[in-house]
Amino acid sequence: MPKEAEAARDLAMQAFLRIAADPEMVQSFMASTGTDPVGLRAMAGRPGFALFVLDFIAEQDDRMVEMARMLEIRPESIARARVILDPASRGEFA
Repeated sequence: MPKEAEAARDLAMQAFLRIAADPEMVQSFMASTGTDPVGLRAMAGRPGFALFVLDFIAEQDDRMVEMARMLEIRPESIARARVILDPASRGEFA
């Protein structure tokens, strides 16, 4: 796995840990997936999970700004990680 993709996945997992630690945010995350805690655990093991986490964060500007603040990064870093993990956004198809 290229270093860029590994760093993007790491950022997504750090973000997910923040989501999981916030009851309101985890409820919103589960609602967006249509799943429960058991289903969420299963999703976490899938290859596309990191991209899904970043999509969830990016769907609301306030959420992305808040997550960037919590992770002590710029919001653009979240957007860049999303592009790195999504081949279609780069004009590539997996």
